[in-house]
Amino acid sequence: MYVLDKGTRFVIPRTEMTYPGHNMKLHVTAADAVKAPVDHVMADFEDACPYEFKGDKSRKVMVEALNTLDFGKKVVTVRPNNIHSKFFKGDMEAIVLGAPNRFHGIMLPKTRGPEEIREVSKLLDDLEKRGGWKYKIQIESLIETPHALIKAYEIATASDRMCGLVFGIADYAANLGIREIVENQNQNFHYSKQAVVVAAKAAGLHAIDNVYLRLWRNTDSPERVKELQDGLREKNVGAANLGMDGTWVIHPQQAEIANSCYTPSVDQVEEARRVIKLYHEKGGGSMADPKSGEMIDEATIKIGLMDLAKGAQAGMVSDTELRDWSAKSREITGYDILELMRRVA
Repeated sequence: MYVLDKGTRFVIPRTEMTYPGHNMKLHVTAADAVKAPVDHVMADFEDACPYEFKGDKSRKVMVEALNTLDFGKKVVTVRPNNIHSKFFKGDMEAIVLGAPNRFHGIMLPKTRGPEEIREVSKLLDDLEKRGGWKYKIQIESLIETPHALIKAYEIATASDRMCGLVFGIADYAANLGIREIVENQNQNFHYSKQAVVVAAKAAGLHAIDNVYLRLWRNTDSPERVKELQDGLREKNVGAANLGMDGTWVIHPQQAEIANSCYTPSVDQVEEARRVIKLYHEKGGGSMADPKSGEMIDEATIKIGLMDLAKGAQAGMVSDTELRDWSAKSREITGYDILELMRRVA
């Protein structure tokens, strides 16, 4: 969870849009609320940046974009080259010293273990002090190797800057020698994805699913466009059912569908609100829902609380209402799932 605006706002991203950081035009698009309706943007020095632009060329564009563009309420992050790259330290120095208080997080690629998170956190301590930062830069870590997956919980808890884990399917599949990474990915990578979810949630972080690599073009037939949109939706509905909070997207065209997959519907929010209210009016315990006939108890009510928390992220539930139900849960049980999962700031 990103904690922003001096602790008054928090964001669990449904959509994290990555794009090449050396291209100013793409920065402008990413900042536009209409053209890129995503929760989070991540400008990339790493895999998306051509060799000829690595180093000073891409850093100059990145710093200019961060200092001159208004990204509104979006979470703004940067992916430097990985910590073992000759470009890493220069990337970090350029953005942290060159754009103080203008972005929120670092997306650390190719993480191998918790020691790398601690090293980056220590570097940020120094750079923030030198740059005059007024808040701490947060860290999301890409889990994209078998080593990282095995150490995912250690990575997630290596620093108080950590806010999320992201599953990077392409590099992960390459490490395992797997060619197919689009079709049936939620089945073929079921263990790996849910291992990322479990590690993230055990540490109170958000979990973000990998990209869907297929895009539709203006020249595609309506049937082909629908096929690709259905594939995007199926991938993300499946990932949400594994516990992912959101997904990476690689083009603004994917944003609307992806957002919807991680946002409860109006009906779902209303149903969660109805059941929670009924449960507390009846005094708790185990009971049959008179509307559905299903048994409900404190454990099932927590599912409803999580739906309300997701609804709050989408502006469908007020922060006051969410906090009231959160306090009620804590008062009765001493166990508040929204605090444990950091769904309230």
